[in-house]
Amino acid sequence: MRPDPNATAPPGAGTAGTAARPPGPARGRPRPAAPARTGRRGGATPWLYLAPALVVLAALLVYPVYQLGLISFLEYTQAQVSGGQPTTFQGLGNYRTLLGDPRFRDVLLATVLFAAACVLATLAVGCTLAVLLTRVRALPRTALMLASLGAWATPAVTGSTVWLFLFDPDLGPVNRVLSLGDFSWTYGQYSAFLLVLLEVVWCSYPFVMVTVYAGIRAIPEEVLEAAALDGASSWRTWRSVMAPMLRPILVVVTIQSVIWDFKVFTQIYVMTGGGGIAGQNLVLNVYAYQKAFASSQYSLGSAVGVVMLLILLAVTLVYLRLLRRQGEDI
Repeated sequence: MRPDPNATAPPGAGTAGTAARPPGPARGRPRPAAPARTGRRGGATPWLYLAPALVVLAALLVYPVYQLGLISFLEYTQAQVSGGQPTTFQGLGNYRTLLGDPRFRDVLLATVLFAAACVLATLAVGCTLAVLLTRVRALPRTALMLASLGAWATPAVTGSTVWLFLFDPDLGPVNRVLSLGDFSWTYGQYSAFLLVLLEVVWCSYPFVMVTVYAGIRAIPEEVLEAAALDGASSWRTWRSVMAPMLRPILVVVTIQSVIWDFKVFTQIYVMTGGGGIAGQNLVLNVYAYQKAFASSQYSLGSAVGVVMLLILLAVTLVYLRLLRRQGEDI
């Protein structure tokens, strides 16, 4: 039976070999206009919200740093402060004096090594105790938290004085327990640095512990259970599972520890009596204090402060750049 050529096809049916097209928009109907793209997102509104904080930062940070840098380029001693002599521009003369001073180079090296040891010890103790908090019951966890926060809240002067008493050669309990007799921890250079390092770690590890513990609690339980089922040890679980997931948090605590430990002042000044015998325990912060206030060489003290600022900025930027090269989203 032949199909009738005059028969009309049903609506929507296409010709042979051609798929039926979905009904399109009616001709002549205007399409909705795409939203216009603006070059700035949000305009000036975010800056209005940030303005109060920026003003406070400018007053508390930018202006002092500007004054610090300005004084470092001048000859500014007690004679200029009292008005007896005019202030003269020295350019880079103060920095050349510092870099040409062997004592400054020794203090700089001692500061870098001491800060590195403090950072590594603080991270090791803080991360270990953070993992321990996840393994113990509520009562010992609460006791450890309270003890750690108590150490964190103790003022640096008070903590340094307590640690000096604990390691006192005559009355301190540490020498009696270790049978060290009248051994003086603050007499030798390395023993004094070790004593200060223990106090710095004691008052610094709670920040690392609490921060890392909060990050561990945010890790899904399924991930840790899978590692345990695979037979991973505690160290392997930390190295292969926890540490990669906690890397953004570890970046924060590492940078904070570097900044805090590099500019240690109170512990060195109190526990070694201003830098130890013949200045054997000087660090840059105490060295800058001696130059600026003990010797009234304010320009040299300011130059030391600028050098410390540049070193900390360089260390932070290099560390963040290395992390970005590894694909971290910082």
